[in-house]
Amino acid sequence: MFQPADELIPTRATLLERLKNWQDDSSWQDFFDTYWKLIYSVAIKRGLTNEEAQDVVQETMFTVAKQMPNFKYDRKIGSFKSWLLNTTRWRIADQFRKRWKVAVTRSASEDADTEVWTMPRPMDHASQEIDALWDEAWKKNLLDSAITKIKRRLDPQKYQIFDLCVNKEWLPEKIAETFSIPVAQVYLAKHRATEMIKEEVKRMEMEIS
Repeated sequence: MFQPADELIPTRATLLERLKNWQDDSSWQDFFDTYWKLIYSVAIKRGLTNEEAQDVVQETMFTVAKQMPNFKYDRKIGSFKSWLLNTTRWRIADQFRKRWKVAVTRSASEDADTEVWTMPRPMDHASQEIDALWDEAWKKNLLDSAITKIKRRLDPQKYQIFDLCVNKEWLPEKIAETFSIPVAQVYLAKHRATEMIKEEVKRMEMEIS
């Protein structure tokens, strides 16, 4: 999917395009802020420790950074989502191989005087489990990132109304009474915030498509 090429990618200024420039700190920070939790959460759910999962995040980001300057994106070959999944899968497998080597070395040392000893095996990372985890985490990560970005743009009171409606599940009448506003204004604030979040999710999907 990613290979050296002089061919220009589409002119739309997507996040992937901007990441070709290593000096674009803002875009790289945006990419990291958006996707590190996704990578970390999948690594944790696959059974890695906090330290190992942090290493997966670091190594995955390093791989992306190394590939970006000369990448050629072809949607016919596969999506960036799939490529990032495979990169994360490989980095998770690396961590289990490291753990396996340590276990093998320790077992060999402890049983040096014994001819037969049991060698632990790395976990199978070709299973469909990680694909399911990735799809679920991908959707949640995009939604959480969109909400975070919209929260910065919304008036604090309007976001609080949205949060009370959606997350805290307060009745609209209770929210209206709390803020001394008409019930219709509560519904309007919720609707506007919801639509902004949906649009942000779409925008983020387009940036990595």
